[in-house]
Amino acid sequence: MIVCVCHNVSEKKIERAYDAGMTNFAELRAHLAVGTCCGTCAGCARKVLRQCAEKREATASGVQIFLHQLQLQAEACPL
Repeated sequence: MIVCVCHNVSEKKIERAYDAGMTNFAELRAHLAVGTCCGTCAGCARKVLRQCAEKREATASGVQIFLHQLQLQAEACPL
């Protein structure tokens, strides 16, 4: 979905920018010019950033749980 019509910025572009390290709106605005023309997209762009952060947190939590389970299994199996 297009988030910023003025600069043709899609959700995917915001997600890629987030993955590249732009985790706040100021960084996103500087990189993609989101919210610098009419400003209508600012709220939606912030929402997409929050969703990216939530997705990363959920993924990290799942990985952490998996690693903890592996550690428990390794401790239970003496060599």
